[in-house]
Amino acid sequence: MTVSNCLLSGICLVLLTLFTTACQVNDGPPSPYEAGAYIVNAGTPSAGNGSISYFSRRTTTLTGDIFAVANGRTLTGTVQDYVEVDGKGVILVDNNATGLDRVEIVESGTFKSIVTFQAPDVENPRFVVYAAANKAYVSCWDATLTGSGYILVLNLASRTIAKKIPVTKGPERMVVIGKEVFVGSVGGEQVLTVINTDTDELVQPGIAVGANGNPIALDANSNLWAYVSSTNEMVRINPTSKIVEARLKVGSGPKVLSSITLSADKKQFFFVNSFNDPADNGRLKGETYRFSINDTSIPATTPFIRRLFSGLGVDSGDSRGLIYAAVTPSFNQPGYVLRYQPSGALVDSFKVDIAPTRFYFR
Repeated sequence: MTVSNCLLSGICLVLLTLFTTACQVNDGPPSPYEAGAYIVNAGTPSAGNGSISYFSRRTTTLTGDIFAVANGRTLTGTVQDYVEVDGKGVILVDNNATGLDRVEIVESGTFKSIVTFQAPDVENPRFVVYAAANKAYVSCWDATLTGSGYILVLNLASRTIAKKIPVTKGPERMVVIGKEVFVGSVGGEQVLTVINTDTDELVQPGIAVGANGNPIALDANSNLWAYVSSTNEMVRINPTSKIVEARLKVGSGPKVLSSITLSADKKQFFFVNSFNDPADNGRLKGETYRFSINDTSIPATTPFIRRLFSGLGVDSGDSRGLIYAAVTPSFNQPGYVLRYQPSGALVDSFKVDIAPTRFYFR
């Protein structure tokens, strides 16, 4: 190549680079919501004032009701859950009135609405998980709350409902492991339902855990944990063999596990043990405890944090692995989020919207 050709090629390369960069700068909307925490605020029952707040790790500032900020309208319902799938956010919205439930799909960076799935395709959405590329699974109860439920399979690339998978009554929490989705319920079912994500078919016969079992998380030992509310037990499962390896009773007495999350290193669980105190007009009371994935019992006698929380989450995207703990003073006033070190030391707190219950970290 001659010198002139080299110079020409260099000039063309510079021009091409500048042109490409310019196109990239103008391509797509701005992304105000960077790495941080999304707080799911359920809202006041029947008031339709649920929302999602955003907390920035970098600036430690909060933006409230980010869906309304981006779209000029509220979610108008009880917000159940949120997850992100390949640049898209999936929001579950429930309403007491039949026909008003829906799933809102938004741009994860801006929260601008992309598409809405509504009843009758969506009834009583409960939890959502990211299962594969552009694919999400939503657990739904039937419209009457008495019949069999279903898992809604969303294709976010084509913005369509790919399938409805019939399952038992009251499907709830889900955990994805490899190419399988483990589904729990509160409808009295004795087994965890398993779905193959390649075929979207049920894997029979499921895993016998006891009535009202719900999967929680996959730990550092590659074991799946589930909570069985009928017996108040944490159950450890080998997800490959589908065999229950251990059953650990959670404490004793009237208290039951009401919220749980796994630590950032996946070696210990933090959970809320609570009960309604008949001596105090049925007021909900309780404390927060922890146990190791290698423990052989869960006595729940010495609180980790002497407070009752309405939701727990662990920010694995933060090197500190901070615990986010939600506080709901009442369903008529804003709630709070308290952040703790894994040791239990309080870091800070901030005000959010009504009834914070769940967290999503990005």
